[in-house]
Amino acid sequence: MTAAKTATPPAAPKKAAAPANSNAKTKHEFKANDHVVYPTHGVGKIMKIEEQEVAGMKLELFVITFEKDKMTLRVPTTKAKAVGMRKLSSNDVVTNALNTLKGRARIKRTMWSRRAQEYDAKINSGDLVAIAEVVRDLHRASGQPEQSYSERQLYEAALARMAREIAAVEKTDEVTAVKRVEGMLMKKAA
Repeated sequence: MTAAKTATPPAAPKKAAAPANSNAKTKHEFKANDHVVYPTHGVGKIMKIEEQEVAGMKLELFVITFEKDKMTLRVPTTKAKAVGMRKLSSNDVVTNALNTLKGRARIKRTMWSRRAQEYDAKINSGDLVAIAEVVRDLHRASGQPEQSYSERQLYEAALARMAREIAAVEKTDEVTAVKRVEGMLMKKAA
């Protein structure tokens, strides 16, 4: 088995690997220690960029850790954009998302299951303003009726996703970011 590995690499992979590495270093939008947003998981940190052999092909991968979820994700560098991986939002986008919270809740008069799917799609879109819309629409002030279990789950997921990104952008902790988001929601209620 080791003889086969040493026999194959000198011909094809070295020729392919050299241009890929030289191009990859200039092409990568992300680098180690960057915080990024992966749409379906939220904010993570790129620990390193490594090369692995998968199904006989060498792949360059971003190794991303999501500390809160205790999860590590490996994303091929060539697929990062296609899956929607992006840098953290700018301060302008954060401000826009926080201002979205002040708006009036827009709840469609459709079945809950359909609305729940739409909310879930917005949360997993990775778009901070869309996530803010979910937080705004599902937030319940003290005088309003209780949320159902599934509403509460979606609200908490959206709130946590939004708070993690705001915390990463503003370099604070998640608790402070949650308080800031809830403060904006209270301003709307007042």
